[in-house]
Amino acid sequence: MWALVTGATSGIGAEFTKLLAKEHYNIILVARDEIRLKKSAEELEQEFGVITEIIVADLSVENEIVLVEKRLLSSNPSLAVGVLINNAGYGLKGRFINHTSAAEVDLLNVLVTAILRLTHAALPNMRNAKSGYIINVGSVAGWLTGSTYSAAKAWVNVFSEYLNADLAKDGITVTSLAPGFTHTEFHQRGGMKMGAVPEFLWEKAAEVAKAGWEGARRGDAVVISGKQYRVIVFIARHLPRKLVRKIQTHRKFT
Repeated sequence: MWALVTGATSGIGAEFTKLLAKEHYNIILVARDEIRLKKSAEELEQEFGVITEIIVADLSVENEIVLVEKRLLSSNPSLAVGVLINNAGYGLKGRFINHTSAAEVDLLNVLVTAILRLTHAALPNMRNAKSGYIINVGSVAGWLTGSTYSAAKAWVNVFSEYLNADLAKDGITVTSLAPGFTHTEFHQRGGMKMGAVPEFLWEKAAEVAKAGWEGARRGDAVVISGKQYRVIVFIARHLPRKLVRKIQTHRKFT
């Protein structure tokens, strides 16, 4: 059985590749950096004895996302993908008004459009097999008010919840995995200064991936990986939205 992971060379995506390889899934790694992809694939093969494939793709680029769709749509039963981890993502530092519209569209292409398209491409083979797992990596930010990133993650949550209910009869589980601040390359790549974030809010990527996979196996629609974030989301859901917006505006780490 095959699993496909986007954003597979670092952070939560890399931890998913290890977790799934340990469970004897062959792994298709998708990311932009070919050198890192080859290194990650080689390490998985050596450590776990699985077969790997790599797809070099920037999911904001049309002809590159098509490459991933084609692999998911393979009509060869021996190549069918039974697990899809839509993990690739990044954030833009600062205010929406200070970004170009092109930069914002690229962000949405990766955070929203790619998830929609790759999920759609994975479903025919999963439906034929009457089984499959799709984990869409969302964020606790989806319950907050942090510009385009939060809006995109809110979409991930609702999209995953809908599909979880709709596809259950087909034997397919769709889960939104919502971590909080996680030790990855995410903030460094975005040029975000995170010194103001208290240590208790940080999660470990391996623990986030483990929580997501266990939740998917249970059939959960949404998994909030950290206990501290389950409390924060509960509060955010019940506070007046005006107050949530005010708190978000005064955050020092964005």
